[in-house]
Amino acid sequence: MSQVRALTGQPTAVRRTLLVPEQLADWVPSACAVVAEHLRHHGIAPTGYPFTRCHPSPDGITEAEAGFPVDAPIANSGVVEPSTLPGGPVLAVWHTDPDVKLAETYHAIAEWLETEGAHATGDSWEIYHDLPTCDHVGVRIEILQPITFVHP
Repeated sequence: MSQVRALTGQPTAVRRTLLVPEQLADWVPSACAVVAEHLRHHGIAPTGYPFTRCHPSPDGITEAEAGFPVDAPIANSGVVEPSTLPGGPVLAVWHTDPDVKLAETYHAIAEWLETEGAHATGDSWEIYHDLPTCDHVGVRIEILQPITFVHP
């Protein structure tokens, strides 16, 4: 199921790293745990579910950030950093089938963009509605893709 929504920009608390995409599944749960502990230690309550946003580069290395939305920007601790999720129109798509690869859901997003005359306007992010455990991120994943529509 997919829908178009309008979002307001959201401050976040994240861990960042450079990795190859194959390392992401192993890195996300531990990164979210570190951010959650940092927020707890500082008395900051997350305002939503954990997420990951990746910024791929042409050389195959991806800058990944994983963490939680928060009410206000946080101070940079050197381990946990402030970031933001963008506001504006997004396509929201649910991935809930453990038998379907996440890549297939991203392919469906690309097809939707082409069919609907829309363009991606930035990197997407995944929201994990099953809280990550030490070994996985769960199966209820919402993917948000910033978009704009092409007007003829």
